[in-house]
Amino acid sequence: MSIDLTSVIAASARWLLAAYPALEGALSQALAEAQARQAVTLAAALRYPTGLDVQLLHLLGPSGPYRLDWVTGCDLDPDTAAWRTWVDETIVSWAACLLADPNLASLAQTALTMTGHHAEAGSLQRLANPSSRDTEAAALLRHPDLLEGIAALHRPQLIQLLSVQDRARP
Repeated sequence: MSIDLTSVIAASARWLLAAYPALEGALSQALAEAQARQAVTLAAALRYPTGLDVQLLHLLGPSGPYRLDWVTGCDLDPDTAAWRTWVDETIVSWAACLLADPNLASLAQTALTMTGHHAEAGSLQRLANPSSRDTEAAALLRHPDLLEGIAALHRPQLIQLLSVQDRARP
């Protein structure tokens, strides 16, 4: 697939789950992973909306997790984790914004239709309309105060993007 964002989505979701782990238990971990993946998928689709954008990402590579690690104090050994090279700082920041604010997630979900990825994104129900079990399982992953350091890195660009796309709708 020429517009494949799989690597950056998987690595960015994995970074989020390492920095903001789920509650103990397989169900909680699965629910948190689903929410992280949905947030990262939506953020990636908005960040790289066309096939050309994705091809440029593959050519130039994502930014990596180094500033994210510094902001959160996340202490992952970069020498043993090759997947970390596919973490995209902007996508993680936007995903943090979406996880912390379901209203912003709903607005972003609407903007998804303006990208070339709307058919591939699948259901984003757990992100935009989380159940109480979803929220409980991903308490750290959805906590606005804990996510603020990461969300603040690129929130203005996300807000601007969503505002522009909102005005572009008929």
